[in-house]
Order: sequence, then structure tokens, then C-alpha cells
Amino acid sequence: MNLTVKSTLPALLCSLSSYSLAADNNINTDDIERISIEASPTANKEPVGTFDSPVSNLDYDPRVDLQSRNMAEAQADISIRGGIFENTGFRVGSATLLDPQTGHYVAELPIAPQMLRGPYIMTGADNALFGLNSSVGTVAFDWKPISSGGQISIGAGSNDFNLQSIYAAKRTPLKDSLQDWHLGVEGEFSRSASDGSIDNGDHHFKRASGRIQLTDANSQTDLFFGLQEKFFGWPNLYTPFNVNETEDLKTRLLMLNHKQNYANQSSFEVSAYYRRHNDHYIYSRENPEAFQTFHETEVKSIAFSGRHVQTEAFAWNYSTQLLSDSIESTALENNFTTRNYIKASILPEYKIALTPNELVTMRLGASFDDSNRDDSKTSLLGDLVWHKTNTDGRSKSVYFSYAQASQVAGYTAIGGSDSGGLFRSNYELERETTTNLELGLVLEQYDWRLSSAIFYRKDDNLTDWTYNFDSTSARYANPVDIDTTGLELLTTRYFDNAEIVLGYTFLRKSEDYGDANIDASFYALNYPNHRVTLGTIWQLTDIIDLRLDNEWRKQEDNLLRNSDDDALFTHLTLTIKPEQLSGLMITLAADNLWNESFEEVPGTPGRGEQYTVSATYNW
Repeated sequence: MNLTVKSTLPALLCSLSSYSLAADNNINTDDIERISIEASPTANKEPVGTFDSPVSNLDYDPRVDLQSRNMAEAQADISIRGGIFENTGFRVGSATLLDPQTGHYVAELPIAPQMLRGPYIMTGADNALFGLNSSVGTVAFDWKPISSGGQISIGAGSNDFNLQSIYAAKRTPLKDSLQDWHLGVEGEFSRSASDGSIDNGDHHFKRASGRIQLTDANSQTDLFFGLQEKFFGWPNLYTPFNVNETEDLKTRLLMLNHKQNYANQSSFEVSAYYRRHNDHYIYSRENPEAFQTFHETEVKSIAFSGRHVQTEAFAWNYSTQLLSDSIESTALENNFTTRNYIKASILPEYKIALTPNELVTMRLGASFDDSNRDDSKTSLLGDLVWHKTNTDGRSKSVYFSYAQASQVAGYTAIGGSDSGGLFRSNYELERETTTNLELGLVLEQYDWRLSSAIFYRKDDNLTDWTYNFDSTSARYANPVDIDTTGLELLTTRYFDNAEIVLGYTFLRKSEDYGDANIDASFYALNYPNHRVTLGTIWQLTDIIDLRLDNEWRKQEDNLLRNSDDDALFTHLTLTIKPEQLSGLMITLAADNLWNESFEEVPGTPGRGEQYTVSATYNW
């Protein structure tokens, strides 16, 4: 099984199973190998229009709503549970990778997916514990242990698409005196180019990344460097004025990560990184001098998190992160250009065994957020979990979660001009606060799994970008208070030669901008009332696999949207593994099979259909 539906809560439920087993059989859980069973919420992992990235195929993941411009790997706004892109964080190891200018660029991770485990979606108490400046949710990744091997891929397709990618890794033991230690090295280079699935939607991407890893039985240390360069165009990329806009991005990331296991299932992880991101935005590619801007952001951060098991019934969960950022801009930012952040969280955990097979876990703690530019905020977080494991392997969990979180607005929203230009800032924006209540049920047995949750979230002073039809300016940053009610269902069923993943999301919002002059919202009110995802993996024969992802949505009405409010997307992949050539895979793939024109971002044209054929050799 192949899941990435893991956050700290499912990991907690897994540990509860181990606790029940120990209580039932009076055995030491230190001697039990800890196993994470992971099941993917999507059938496909790789995209159709470019090389894969950490955000690939999140648009078919029922736990998140990916709103893309051009394609997910070009510009991806990730929304979780009806939040907006600014409310979502990306966490690698123990650290949240922040982009201070705007949440549009937080998904710029120059990391090959072969190096990562995940994505794991953190919400509620988990997000409040581990997230930084991401008040609704966090997309989290872990560094994967290196294994010797590699692959090379080439591809071609419609719209003059072409792709080349190579990845190689080597893991070797050190000297006899250090027989438990291993050294791993891996590297990757990928590029792709295309004329685009619609006119003026061309792209040219390159990524190079490498990692050195040192491991023993209880630790893993990683040193990573990645470089990514992306050029892409799209009509009405950010503005609704019928112009052909372009972005030219360059992202560099240097990261050092160490994870240490110790004592009785205790561990800690420390991460430090430096990120530099450059952006050259052109409003009109036909007339670049009309408006263009250059930005350079730098972020330096160190983070520390872990879990200390003090007794069999009591443990400490904790997380802290220090971050400093800065921006240089030729336009948009002129209010302040540097900011420091601190986040510290503590979440004590207590377990009570009701019976040998039933366990209650209580967690209650707090987090503290501060910035040298904003007021500080202390927030409460916690959850209560009842878990039962049967002797036949079936399990049931019911949980209730309460979590508060906060964040501050990005530089484009608060640091630019408030009186002119395409993007107007608001100097009066205050710290955003979120309160989340959630009730969930998780059922598991050997051939199926159900995860469900009902939640209510109250967002105060959420920063949204709005539009007034009487104004010539494209967007205003404005605060809004929003109440969101939602339902999430995700079920996975396993068969002998197939796997089906079905997801459903319902969202309803009630908003108050406190301003009658706001006619439309680009982000906060851009959400699906109903969304259904269906993924299927079917092994047709020993050499042929069929993978199918589908998404149907009914979107909330938006005055800026020119397309219909409902859409059906399909991603189809047929993989052939010839018996005569071990390690070779030939893949035929199609995305947006029905050529939907749905505008994922109101006023921005949706992507077109794309067909590719690729060959991959693994060793």
C-alpha cells in the first residue's frame, strides 16, 4: 500500500494500536518495529505536462484544493478546507519554508520528489503545533532514506511538449569500525518545455538537486541543495485585463536536517535552511515596459521539534521555529522590507487504558507566535482521541480537536502602495486568527479504510484580495471575517488487482468584509460547495497498469468567473512494462481529458488538454 494520508494524528492512532497491544500482552513496545502504512489519496503521482514536483497531482487530492495558473507545477495556490493560499504552509523536515512576498510562491520547492516522503496534510491541532504562519493547514514532507538506484526518463507530447530527467543514488556502508553507519549520495536533473495547452501558455522549466546523507540505526542527517528555474506565460495570470502575462522564477534552497531517535520511542528533529527566490513579473509580454517588476526574497530559519515519551502514559510534543526574511523589490513593496518571526508550541499528551483494547489519549497545550512587526498571540490547542483495536486487526477511532492559530500578512498585502497600481496594499491589516473545531471518525481493516471529519472554522481578519468594478485597480488587500463549515470523507478499498480511492468535500461559508464597496473576491470566496474525487489503480495484466484520477466540483458563484461553475477533470495513465526489458516503463498519459475550460482562479483561463508518451528506465 502506498499512502500519504499521514499526519501526526494518524501517527498517534498508530501508536495507540501499539499501546493497546502492549497492554494486552504485557510486552515491551521498544522491541516492536514501528511501521507506517501509507495509502495514496490519488491514483497518479506524476503530472502530464512537465516533470514531477512535490505538488504534482495535488489537484486530484480530496484533502486540498489546488488552484493552478497554467498548471500545478507552474503556479500553484494550495487551499486547505476552504482557506486561501496564504493560509497554507509547506513543511520539510522540521521547518516551514516561507516566502515573505506572497503565498503564491510557497510551493516553489526545488526538491526532487524521489527525495521526499509525503505529502502529509496537517490540520487542526497538528497544524497549530507544527505550522508557522499557516493558520489553516500545512503540507508536510519528510526526508526519505537514500537507496541505491536511479532512473532516466524522456517524454514528448501535444503542444510541442518535451521532457528529459535523470536521477541516480548510491548508498554505501562506512568502515568496519562504523558498521552501523551508511553514507548516501543522490542527484537529479530535470527539464521540460512546451508551447502550452492554450495560446501564450508556454513554459520552460529546469531543476537540479542533490543530497548527501549519513545514517545509522537511530539517526539520519541530510545536507541538501536545490536550484530551480521556471519561465511560463498565461493570459490573465494575475489580473483580469485580457493581457498575456509572464513569470520568470529562480529558487535556491540549502537545507541541513538531522533526525534522532532515542530512549522509548522518543525522537527530535532539527532543520536549518537558507532560501533565495527571484521573481521577474511582466504584465504584458507584448509591451513589457507597460509594467514589470523584480523581486528577491531571502529567508533564513532554524526549527526544532520532537516527541519525548516520559512514561508509558505521558509524553511531550513540542515544536519551535525562528525565521528571518527580507525582500528587495523594484515595485509593490515600500512599507517595510524585513521581518523576524518566532513560533513555539508545547502539547503534553496523556494516555488512559480503559480496557486492554481501548485507549483514550488527551492532548492539551498552547502555542506562541510573535513578530517584530506585529503583536504577539498565544493560542490554545488540543484533542481527545478514543481508539479501539480488535484482535482481528480492525480498529476504530473517534477524535475531537480544538485549535487556535494565527499568522501575519505577506509583504505584497501589507508592504506596498495603498493608493495606486495593479495590487493595492492595506497598512491597517492586523494579525489573522483562526479557531478550528473538528469531530472525526477513522475506521480501518485489512482491505479498506475510512477517514471522515466534520469541522467549523472561524477566521478573523483574514487577508483577502478583492475587486471593485468601479475601480481601475486590479486588486485590493482587505480583511474579512469568515465562518466555514465543512465535511470531509475519504475511503480506500483494496482488491486483489485494484485499488479505489473515493473522496467527498462539502464547504459552506458566511463572510463579513465590513465594506459595501467590495464586489468580488479572488480567493476567500473561490471554493467548491461540493467536490468529489475518484481514483482507480487497476492492474490489467502482469505488464499493464491503468491509473485514473477524476475530480468533479460545483463551485460557489463568483462574479469574476467567465466559465461555468461546475467541472469534470480526468487524468488517465496507461503504463506498459515489457517483460523482455526489465526496468523499462512506457507510459501513455492524458490530462483534462474532456478539455474543460473551468477557471480555477476567477478571471484566469483554465488549462487545456495535454497528451504525452514517455519512457522511463529504472535500475
